[in-house]
Amino acid sequence: MADLDLSSAASAFVRAGSPDFGKTAADYARHRAGFPPELFERLASSFGVGLPGQHCLDLGTGTGTVARQLAQRGCAVTALDIAEAQLEQARLLDIEAGVSVDYHTASAEETGQPASTFDVVTAGQCWHWFDPTRATAEARRVLVSGGRLVICSFDWLPLPGSVVEATEALIVAHNPAWKLAGGLGMHPRFARDVAIGGFTGIETFSFDLDVPYSHEAWRGRIRASAGVAASLAPDAVAAFDKEHAAMLAHRFPAGPILATHRVWALVAHAP
Repeated sequence: MADLDLSSAASAFVRAGSPDFGKTAADYARHRAGFPPELFERLASSFGVGLPGQHCLDLGTGTGTVARQLAQRGCAVTALDIAEAQLEQARLLDIEAGVSVDYHTASAEETGQPASTFDVVTAGQCWHWFDPTRATAEARRVLVSGGRLVICSFDWLPLPGSVVEATEALIVAHNPAWKLAGGLGMHPRFARDVAIGGFTGIETFSFDLDVPYSHEAWRGRIRASAGVAASLAPDAVAAFDKEHAAMLAHRFPAGPILATHRVWALVAHAP
């Protein structure tokens, strides 16, 4: 996943492309790695986020990867997404995990939640799809005074010679409209968004880790991405996946594939 501060072309794709992640829900749930436990440990120990009993609202929850881990840590979690197919997968995964999350079909800009209700608002791997002005205002509205807004990302890094670099090149070849290749996994523009919206005490941190994938899992992970099944027709997805499988077998025959990712997080305080 690319750094969304790359260029005006990338911003145009994000704002106008409107990928439909509902079409990717099955692959998304099965193959897309969630945020690592280290993120939540850091948020709890350094920022007091994700503590037992806290009321949390997760925006753009997708298949619930952030919401579920907060619930496992003892938080009372409400989670929203505009794609009902994603929420259906989230509910199934919650049953497997033995946790309960209150899911609603709603946007980050219009949550439908009461004002001054939540201790924490989270947005994992999704802030770039929102209208930042409206989403920031809505987060501020639903947070209690002094509550925390957490924006985090878990982006693959296209290091030279890596499977990520090769895969990104293939995505671009099949979908030239996808403008998110070549990212660094850093999102300083998000800090500007929340500062303009009145949040204070803004801090960021990041760390890298290698995520292992089998060939099948990496193909599923890429099919679930914005540049493939979320924005291409089914026949185009099949053509991409066939070429992707051949490329992996030829260039990266030994498994598992190690894809370096960067975890990046921003924490800000509501006034």
